[in-house]
Amino acid sequence: MKFFNKKRLLVCLCLMGVHFSFAQFVVDGQFRPRTEYRNGFGSLMSDASDPGFATATRIRLNTDYQTEKYRFYLSLQDVFVWGENRQLQPEDENNSFAVFEAWAQLELGSGWSAKLGRQVLSYDDQRILGEVDWTQQARNHDAALIQYSKDSFVIDAAFAFNQDFDNPSGFQSIGNTYNTMGFFSYKTMQMLYLKQEWESFAASLLMLNNGFQNFDGNDTANGVSNLQTLGAHLAYKKGDFRLAANAFLQTGERQGELDVKGAYLLGFDASYKASNTIGLGAGFEIISGNDGQVEGETSAFFPLYGTNHKFNGFMDYFYVGNHANSIGLFDVHISTNIKLGEKSSLLAKVLNFRGEQDLPTGENSLGTEVDLVFTQKFNGYALKVGYSQLFPADGMYELKAVAETDAASTQNWAWAMLIIKPKLFSTNKEN
Repeated sequence: MKFFNKKRLLVCLCLMGVHFSFAQFVVDGQFRPRTEYRNGFGSLMSDASDPGFATATRIRLNTDYQTEKYRFYLSLQDVFVWGENRQLQPEDENNSFAVFEAWAQLELGSGWSAKLGRQVLSYDDQRILGEVDWTQQARNHDAALIQYSKDSFVIDAAFAFNQDFDNPSGFQSIGNTYNTMGFFSYKTMQMLYLKQEWESFAASLLMLNNGFQNFDGNDTANGVSNLQTLGAHLAYKKGDFRLAANAFLQTGERQGELDVKGAYLLGFDASYKASNTIGLGAGFEIISGNDGQVEGETSAFFPLYGTNHKFNGFMDYFYVGNHANSIGLFDVHISTNIKLGEKSSLLAKVLNFRGEQDLPTGENSLGTEVDLVFTQKFNGYALKVGYSQLFPADGMYELKAVAETDAASTQNWAWAMLIIKPKLFSTNKEN
């Protein structure tokens, strides 16, 4: 009997060894504090107001387990501002601890897979769908994603039906009213993404439908408004030269049964590595605005779930929780990225803003922004320091409803961010 037990134990250990020989398990984290001085970030600062100064921190703990048949990923996150909890308080003041990602990816064979759960949807240059990683909380989606990949061709199809019951165990038999509002939070979502890559060229097509819950005058659920976003991203690279272009249209309805007609986004960027130390860039973006001539209709495009901070100035005056049904934007920009050393660089970018539509006074010049970002990498962590300044034109005062005589003479923003991503534990597929 003892021999049998030992033999059975040996067989079990061998089977476990076979299983783990095809598995990989990684535990890593992130610690990202960022200190900011805000004196005109997001909107014009009045002369009577004091600038804001604070430090916010994002911490993450990530686990990633992979086998030949499936992959499981879990990311826990907390975001907090230094000092917001009083001393000896047992709970989190802002209730910010959350599951940022929790998904399983099943390998279905022949290039097909299914990814189910809370996940990041990020594609191409993140113009329409992105992680929005600059924000400490970042963006995720609760969705089912079907994927196909073979050679240089990719198909992704995502589906979501969102609900917000206060108590998940109290799931009701009647009704599917969705009460989560704001920032284009959707009740339903269907997405199809196609991409083909060649040696020097890549093209992708995105088709996205978002359904938003509507309510009548009695605050009762009253149907869904569906907004369609369709477009393409093109990318070309040859040696040190890069080109990228975006073209998107929006139609259907925004939340509140607001008809969207003729809304569009066009963008073009070129970059060239002039030497081993200097990179140059230039581009433009046109985003349609609303002329306000027809009640119940808009021609304003909104880039929905993209990383807008990346495109229209780091000071976030446009499309970052704002500018949703306004005069649109015509953004022309130039940039340079200078390598200062083996582990350091400096990004400088200048952007000029105009409205795609005129303001009520006929003005459409909004101003110029200058963004600077210094990056220094060390062994195992990195430091980023940024400074931005806005030089507002007459139209910006009108757009933000701040009188020029009441605005602060300087509109600027400065920040410093430390990024540490420790790998806490790791196995590999061979061990």
